[in-house]
Amino acid sequence: MLEEMRQLVLLWKDAPLDQNKAEVIRFNPLNKATRARVVDVLNRIFVPRFVEGPIRDSWKLLAPLEKLCASPAVVRPIYFWLTALAEPLMYDFCTQYLSSRRVLGLHAINVNEAAGWIQARGCGWSEVVTIKVTRALLAALRDFGVLEGKARKHLASPPLPPPSFAYITFCLHQSGVAVRNMLAHPDWKLFMLTPGDVEHLLLESHQQRLLEYQAAGSVVSLSFPVSTAEEYAHVVLGR
Repeated sequence: MLEEMRQLVLLWKDAPLDQNKAEVIRFNPLNKATRARVVDVLNRIFVPRFVEGPIRDSWKLLAPLEKLCASPAVVRPIYFWLTALAEPLMYDFCTQYLSSRRVLGLHAINVNEAAGWIQARGCGWSEVVTIKVTRALLAALRDFGVLEGKARKHLASPPLPPPSFAYITFCLHQSGVAVRNMLAHPDWKLFMLTPGDVEHLLLESHQQRLLEYQAAGSVVSLSFPVSTAEEYAHVVLGR
């Protein structure tokens, strides 16, 4: 439901939760058939991920990009990152199962094998429910660009263009992630990136003047030309 989430990010205000929800339900900008469906989207998807998620009010990180009409290619990885942070099964599946398969050079994803990995987590679901959850998860990851294919899915190329990478790096840096921990930060495994891949993207982003990255032995420095998400959205989008 990426397009619906993008609409809600643009409409959401820095106001009390109940007020925001009431306005969305009243105007129904998502064109859902019933109010109950709008409430369902808000309570089960948007609010847990982008309002009350691990990064509180993360919609504020997305809004500057949306207001500047960022392309789907740029915002999709950022929505995926924030969604995975709020969905433990998705996060673990990507950082543990998919990431390890990429390291081994195994790009094809088998539904039954993936379901077996999920079932081994001890969720307590029946086999039928586990298969349904697995198919839904794989479909979501295809929509986010992590996987490709319809009936037979396989790992896509790391779906992280420099503007998206730089923006996520900026957000991590703003959240307090130390420079020395940036290369091996676990969130990069969502995109199947190794520390070497991360450093390559840092250097590429440096060349594009999206950030400043310097490394000399054990001394590493990382800085950004501006200090707020609103300003940095202009930087990464070249506006």
